[in-house]
Amino acid sequence: MEADTRVSISHYEGKRTADDATELFKDIERKRDPDSQIPLFISDDWDPFEEALLSVYGKAQKPPYKGRGRKPNPVLVPGEDLKYAQVCKKREKGSIVGMVKRIVFGDLEDILSILGADADGRINTSYAERLNLTVRNSLARFIRKTMNFSKKRSVHIKIVDFLQAWYNFAKPHISLRVLEIDGKRKWKQRTPLMAKGITDHIWKLGELLMFRVPIQ
Repeated sequence: MEADTRVSISHYEGKRTADDATELFKDIERKRDPDSQIPLFISDDWDPFEEALLSVYGKAQKPPYKGRGRKPNPVLVPGEDLKYAQVCKKREKGSIVGMVKRIVFGDLEDILSILGADADGRINTSYAERLNLTVRNSLARFIRKTMNFSKKRSVHIKIVDFLQAWYNFAKPHISLRVLEIDGKRKWKQRTPLMAKGITDHIWKLGELLMFRVPIQ
């Protein structure tokens, strides 16, 4: 998701593997404007994300040959424009006792500049965690240890697709509201895609269901 606008950009239903994580980042890259910069990525300390980011955004580089044995194969290295930070939970005896922020790719000052943060930094995953809570509260099939779990993958994918559309087009976020002064002070509620500038109003559920997607 995009932190500033709360837009849910992409999701991928799969296992917790590097290959599935790669598919997620490939989808993000397909949606990115080629003229725009690679976004700053922030996640928890799940190692497959690092491998997947290199698969999608890395550049092949040949290690120097030392003159003995077989020449080394090219390896993927992060480009200068790839920036990735992790928020790692520090645990003791099964309990979280602290948080450690780690820069995986990129420069700390550049990352803080993008975030608009001060020297202490605001590297966190709170927006994504809040989205996870919204998903669990909105879909019974995401509640653990109940009879409501998804029985078919194809149906599950369609339901999550619809949830993403509802979240972006029809669900106002109090953190996105703006103050309007038109004779009197009032708050204008906005959805993520209103904050992004893609639509100018909160969509009704019927409007969302009846919208005809253009053929691509």
